[in-house]
Amino acid sequence: MTEQALAVEGLRVGYGRVEAVRGVDFVVPAGSLVTLVGANGAGKSSIINAISGVVRPRGGRILFEGRDITRTPAHRLVRDGLVQVPEGRQVLATLTVEENLLLGGWHTGRGGIAEVYDRFPVLGERRRSLAGTLSGGEQQMLAIGRALVARPRLILLDEPSMGLAPLVVDEVFAVIGEIRAAGTTVVLVEQNARRALRAADHGYVLASGEIVHSGPAAELLADERVVQAYLGVET
Repeated sequence: MTEQALAVEGLRVGYGRVEAVRGVDFVVPAGSLVTLVGANGAGKSSIINAISGVVRPRGGRILFEGRDITRTPAHRLVRDGLVQVPEGRQVLATLTVEENLLLGGWHTGRGGIAEVYDRFPVLGERRRSLAGTLSGGEQQMLAIGRALVARPRLILLDEPSMGLAPLVVDEVFAVIGEIRAAGTTVVLVEQNARRALRAADHGYVLASGEIVHSGPAAELLADERVVQAYLGVET
């Protein structure tokens, strides 16, 4: 039986009177790449933020490597090997590239920074530059690098292609593939559903806070009903 890196059971997330996520269940096998896709407002980011401890769920359970983490603070989860790359990158613009990476590795030290520079040479070249002066693509690489310095076993990527040029999107997805190939489990949230499903092993399609379709990613891409109803225009 394949080991589960993550299991989400009956997850409910709300903001005031609005219930953004309603009874969501899914599993992520260790070493796999699983994607959550759907339109804006479907509940994708709310699920990611609940898993990473950024928001407190209203109900359900979240298990990381078999341990209940539903109410575990975000900083503890990072230390335990579960790290999020947030939507919009959220690098610290007034700090240098290297300072951003040092913050990402607050519990691991400088050991992983050289590996990030090897993976992203442009970050090594601009290590003393303020993060706010980087291009959008460079900032996304910095956000991913900041997560990798923490040496995650499970990485959550929230809309990593948002606002990026097509060639940069290609680079981002290539990096995601390399991360997965190195043995890190990946949960990918993407509005670019077709691209995400092409990269993933398994997919979950969300609408209005609920999972409406799930299955092997290749099968979802081949299902014309799913494509027409939920995956939208190729981007």
